[in-house]
Amino acid sequence: MSQGIKRGLSASVSAAALIFATGAATAQEDTLNVYNWSDYIAADTVPKFEEEFGVSVNYDVYDSNEVLEGTLMAGGTGYDVVVPSGSFFQRQIEAGIYQKLDKSKLDNWDHLDPQILEQVAQYDPGNEYGVPYMWGTTGIGYNVAMVEERLGADADFDTWDLIFDPETAAKLADCGVTLLDAPTEVFNTARQYLGLDPLSTDEDDLQAAVDLIMEIRPHIRYFHSSQYINDLANGEVCVSMGWSGDVFIAADRAEAGERDVEVAYTIPREGATIWFDIMAIPEGAPHPDNAHKWLNYQMRPEVAAENVNYVWYATANQDALPMIDDDIKNDPAIYPSEEVMESLFVDLPQEPRFARVQTRAWTRVKTGQ
Repeated sequence: MSQGIKRGLSASVSAAALIFATGAATAQEDTLNVYNWSDYIAADTVPKFEEEFGVSVNYDVYDSNEVLEGTLMAGGTGYDVVVPSGSFFQRQIEAGIYQKLDKSKLDNWDHLDPQILEQVAQYDPGNEYGVPYMWGTTGIGYNVAMVEERLGADADFDTWDLIFDPETAAKLADCGVTLLDAPTEVFNTARQYLGLDPLSTDEDDLQAAVDLIMEIRPHIRYFHSSQYINDLANGEVCVSMGWSGDVFIAADRAEAGERDVEVAYTIPREGATIWFDIMAIPEGAPHPDNAHKWLNYQMRPEVAAENVNYVWYATANQDALPMIDDDIKNDPAIYPSEEVMESLFVDLPQEPRFARVQTRAWTRVKTGQ
């Protein structure tokens, strides 16, 4: 500390106290608090960032948008970067949860795919608040041998019948059928399966979805948004509604494990959700400069590719593609064909009144009452 600074201090402030305060401020400046989905980043991404920028990262995880939103709405979280999905992101922007990006600090922005940016602009007009991170689909992960044993080797895997048809679900119940603990996605999918508008906010359509799920409810082992990854890999469950990358992580773990387990993923032909996860900086984030460093770092093509090669989700970074493993970028379950893309639908935010009705309906479904 310079003598000039010392001379400007009040005599009542001790040098020791100033040194302590300066040290605390420095510690604050060298910190970043990230809140992200579980199993959603390469193992060495955080340590590499810490080493390059001299920033200590506190990295917490969640497994549903509902958990993240509850945390954000409570206020004063202390997080610098969070990663909501599209429809939740839009609602949170409208609630004033996020600060606008300073794109002068994001010189890697041009690596992003313009088509993905256009899709995400449905939630974030002008892409002012968020950086697209990963995208994927919500489909079915299944244990090939277990399902074939119960349904036959010629069974049709490319359908939501594996979960939503009561007769089929009953045949699979003993080996374990699971649903995401994500009411919006489950209800949307149930409506789609019934031939209704998946994004309908008509309460009769919601009730139809509830009735369908209650029919299969006795055959559902649990509702959870991350447990199924290890359970599929270990052969503890046989069919899970899940997010594409999570199922591929399960398949990778199964292949590396000691048990003879083969896990596969399918996008059902009836249609499925395509979703986008977006990195954003909460309003009042304590370390916004470090947050921008983190976002810019994640947009480096080589970093984005490393993350994709670990988590098996599609990236919004078009310049990362040459560095992504062939098994990933050539897999139509991760990067779907144009025909399949036409069957996918983007989730959009619900107005608050219907969201409350749906939340109550979800409670009834989970409790089976």
